Amino acid sequence: MQKIAEKYEIRNVSQVKAWVRKFKEVESIEAFNRLPSSGSGAKGVKNPLKGKRIHFKDIEERDYYKAQVEYLKKQYPNL
Repeated sequence: MQKIAEKYEIRNVSQVKAWVRKFKEVESIEAFNRLPSSGSGAKGVKNPLKGKRIHFKDIEERDYYKAQVEYLKKQYPNL
């Protein structure tokens, strides 16, 4: 993978590893090419993990919401 990264001037070998991992999951180049682009290079696609920071009044409030999230994850594991 290091040689491939050097040959194609890819700065980070972990990018090649990620592509190989994704390719092994879908097992065909056609399906791999249809996968949505990820990372900072995906133009027009908002990152769902980024957003406004929430500042809780106290630790108890934070823990309350954290417990709600865990409950919902158990109720709806496919989301």
